[in-house]
Amino acid sequence: MRILEGAAQSRLVTALAGRGATDLTEVEPVVRRIVNDVRRNGDRAVRRYAGRLDGLGKGEPLRVPEADLQQAWERTDPELQQAIKQSAGNIRRYAQWQAPQASPQASNEWRREIQPGVFVGQLVRPLESVGCYVPGGRYPLPSTLLMTVIPAQVAGVRQIRVASPHPAQATLAAAAFLGVREFYRVGGAQAIAALAYGTEEIPRVDKIVGPGNHYVTAAKKLVAFDCAIEFLAGPTEAVIISADGDPACIASDLVAQAEHDPDALCIFITTARALAKRVQKEVQKRTRANPIAAQSLSRRGGILLVASLDQAVETANRIAPEHLTLPASLASAVQHAGAVFLDEFTPQAAGDYVSGPNHVLPTGGMARVRGGLSVLDFVRVIACQQVSREGIRRITPAGITLANAEGLKGHAEAFRVRCS
Repeated sequence: MRILEGAAQSRLVTALAGRGATDLTEVEPVVRRIVNDVRRNGDRAVRRYAGRLDGLGKGEPLRVPEADLQQAWERTDPELQQAIKQSAGNIRRYAQWQAPQASPQASNEWRREIQPGVFVGQLVRPLESVGCYVPGGRYPLPSTLLMTVIPAQVAGVRQIRVASPHPAQATLAAAAFLGVREFYRVGGAQAIAALAYGTEEIPRVDKIVGPGNHYVTAAKKLVAFDCAIEFLAGPTEAVIISADGDPACIASDLVAQAEHDPDALCIFITTARALAKRVQKEVQKRTRANPIAAQSLSRRGGILLVASLDQAVETANRIAPEHLTLPASLASAVQHAGAVFLDEFTPQAAGDYVSGPNHVLPTGGMARVRGGLSVLDFVRVIACQQVSREGIRRITPAGITLANAEGLKGHAEAFRVRCS
């Protein structure tokens, strides 16, 4: 990792602050053909691509039988079973804390008199169906199944469909533990297209969530006007701020996120030159047996020397990273981050697996406008209004005046007829 200060650092931060979503122009033509093919030809196209790209056997069903899911759980090592249970429990509890409540005291579903005779409120309703995409490429990710399915379950979504190419036993086991009934062994753009438009074997869904490679991301982008998505997730990003931390802890977090992808972005910001050098050496040591992390940190890693911790937080806010680690004393200054990790004993990997908050997080600067996946992504908030006879008389003059200002006579008459 390079140590940067002065003009070189300023150029890097400016470039990172202006970055956008992952460039998908190279894969979009191929993805467009796949999506259109699946949309036209359904399962026949899905099977062709799944056989070629996902290792689906000839005649093998797209949907994993529920008995196979249960068998995967039974064959899973008890230690891994316990880890899945602990992780799922924390994810579920956190999602329950986030969920909009229906009680009269809650601020999420309510009915209040905004002026005499005019009542307003909101209704909270779950989506009918969602598709959860779980990557199955470089690493099997049962944790992503937990992170996408559990918030949907807490929200009350009735139909949850999981798609994952050549799923590992651990992924199937996690699905069985959560009671997933629809699991399809298909991935890539073909899975996204099937979920978005439906085929004979894979019913369409209202929304698709979950990370994936460039092909998955490009497919989500292409179907987004026909099927809702949460956001377009790119390569992992991590920023760490520390002036006096343990170099081993700092380096281990950088390496942990860097090993996800050769294009991962990992930045350490510090006021201490000696700590910068110690972290640099620790990273070198820890990446000797981790080629993906070594490639990522050499290409897109950096150590930034700044004058103060206030400047460090300001820099992090400009970058708007997916993951941000910093001292708890600085948390109030954070404006833009997908997820925040406070103090030395909070590894970013805790958020990837077991602490509870979601690990499906915005990248490419999208942390400026939203946080990570949550139970709120699986519900609809519906505005509700009720006006009494007294209330209509109170709001009619203003309503008619505004309607006339816009030249909409029918709108004005809708008020007038109720007062006549």
